[in-house]
Amino acid sequence: MAIKALIDTNVWVSAFLNPVGYPARIITAWLDDKIEIYISIPLLQEISEVLRRPRIQNKYQHSNEEIAKYLALIFQRARKVQPTGKLNLCRDPENNMVLETALSGGVKYLISRDNDIKRDPNLIQEMSKYGIEVITVSNFLKLLG
Repeated sequence: MAIKALIDTNVWVSAFLNPVGYPARIITAWLDDKIEIYISIPLLQEISEVLRRPRIQNKYQHSNEEIAKYLALIFQRARKVQPTGKLNLCRDPENNMVLETALSGGVKYLISRDNDIKRDPNLIQEMSKYGIEVITVSNFLKLLG
């Protein structure tokens, strides 16, 4: 049985921009059916918005077609859940959607590089009450073996 996880926006973006980095290894594990990934439409929209930022477009020169293919892959393969938008747990209100998507999916791991998520002891404790472990990319890869 695959591990249920949520991948934060920053990890999706890093995996796209650097296909040989640690975040990309998580995507590969997902494509190899070792992980069951959950996503919400707001999270997918955030990934799209970040990848299409002019600063990122200018630096990495990815085409809109490449970005669209990546987003379509995520949409088609990930399990979709609908957050209510009512959670208010994180200092950064935009992260509440990520947290709520994890809760809605009943995931075991929330994989993030965001310090507002991974370094907030109260947030980590609250998420653990729901059986969700906030984990870094490298620690999740160690867990996968």
